[in-house]
Amino acid sequence: MIFDRLNNSKQYFILGEKFKKAFDFLINADLKNIKEGRYEIMGNEIYANVQSLTTKQKSEKKWEVHRDYIDIQYVIKGKEAMGYGILEDFEEIIPYDKEKDVAFLDTKKEYNYINVAEGEFVIFYPNDVHAPMLSITEAQDIKKVILKIKI
Repeated sequence: MIFDRLNNSKQYFILGEKFKKAFDFLINADLKNIKEGRYEIMGNEIYANVQSLTTKQKSEKKWEVHRDYIDIQYVIKGKEAMGYGILEDFEEIIPYDKEKDVAFLDTKKEYNYINVAEGEFVIFYPNDVHAPMLSITEAQDIKKVILKIKI
């Protein structure tokens, strides 16, 4: 997991051409006016999902993990909390769906949360268990983009 601000994103270009293309999208897109939906950057290799939603209480969280894609979750508007944990401490409660590249998990352990505000992003690698779209204090409307990078 990596947490940072978009204005520092160029230091992550070293992670490869796909990361550079993903961050170029974030840097160059008109994110304040972008419409919800899927944006193909490099076919199924790199694409972006833009979403507007209302955050949920931490008690409603759904832990998820991916196998085929890395997530870059960037907050365009508002603030959200994201839970994160170590895969070995979780058990699968909804089996992995290859088509959607997601499995849902649960744990009895207490885990960490990070508050992510406008202009900040979190990178979740496969096996980085995470619970996004959570309220920091109370529900709030947010807009975000989730970039998917195929590994």
